Amino acid sequence: MLTLTPGAIAKVKSILAEQKDETGLRIAVVGGGCSGFQYQMTLDKEPKSDDKVLDMEGLKVFVDARSILYLNGTKVDYIDGENGSGFKFDNPNAKDSCGCGESFEA
Repeated sequence: MLTLTPGAIAKVKSILAEQKDETGLRIAVVGGGCSGFQYQMTLDKEPKSDDKVLDMEGLKVFVDARSILYLNGTKVDYIDGENGSGFKFDNPNAKDSCGCGESFEA
């Protein structure tokens, strides 16, 4: 199953608090990037018909049926440090990833 760390959940909740219409986080795996697949995170109003809806400490996370196969066991964290800040994916299904960490090979 996909998990978000408490830091990632807090960051997404703070972003959602500034929005008017969006109520949840959509996480998807899409084609592209230098290794073949890349992660996509967007805010969304509601789940689609084929979405798995996860409740993480009151945060709704929407994941489509295809993406959940690539994200099984993945942990998403939010890093805020001297070298920058952003979401970091730790995906045990990734066979290889690019140097920038933005894409992976399954």
